[in-house]
Amino acid sequence: MTGVPASAAGGSSGAQSTRRSAAAADGAVSEVSGTASGSAAEGSGSAAEGSGSAADDVKPARGGKLTAAAVNQASVWNVANLLTMLRLLLVPGFVALMLAGGGYDPAWRSLAWAAFAVAMITDLFDGHLARTYNLVTDFGKIADPIADKAIMGAALICLSALGDLPWWVTAVILGRELGITLMRFLVIRYGVIPASRGGKLKTLTQGVAVGMYVLALTGWLATLRFWVMAVAVVLTVVTGLDYVRQAIVLRRRGIAERAAALEEKEA
Repeated sequence: MTGVPASAAGGSSGAQSTRRSAAAADGAVSEVSGTASGSAAEGSGSAAEGSGSAADDVKPARGGKLTAAAVNQASVWNVANLLTMLRLLLVPGFVALMLAGGGYDPAWRSLAWAAFAVAMITDLFDGHLARTYNLVTDFGKIADPIADKAIMGAALICLSALGDLPWWVTAVILGRELGITLMRFLVIRYGVIPASRGGKLKTLTQGVAVGMYVLALTGWLATLRFWVMAVAVVLTVVTGLDYVRQAIVLRRRGIAERAAALEEKEA
């Protein structure tokens, strides 16, 4: 009889079992590697594609959407937005104080100046707080420029209606502010026009000049406010033209980049 020894048979079976175990291990390793590679590829795609916040990239746990919605809703009521809302509420109060007593009572004008000064101070702080402590919200982006234009526009219109300031000065300043705001929205698809130092100086000068006109000043202070307002008007026009130049350059650059990307894609 030519039989196979038991030890040899056992060895053969053991070898086959070992090969099966190795193959299974290799398959498991391949599956783990494939899963890891797929996850890495998926993560890379999400990173390249995502333009939202980091919270959007993380899958929320059960009830996560409700929690995120609650956080976003609560974030509107931060200190920066509260200052912006205070500035909006000050607008009708300022107008009432400005026109009280016929519009020429020094006491009422002093109270109107105090309301205007508080509005200007909150304008300096709310944006800084929002950027420093990551309190920027969609509400703040919309309400902040509206509040700025509202308090300044109310002051200029009241002063011109009372005969303290020529209407053409009001038209130049408000026309520039509204025009630049509209232009920013038109070119936002190509990029953001940053606030320049000239623009910040213009805002400060406008605030000082209008504040001096709100007060019932006489003598050399009345002469001084005329020249401060003249500087404010010049800065208003010059910085407005500079913003227009930046918008044109930004638009041309954006169109050129899109055209180049389209040609590269077609090639």
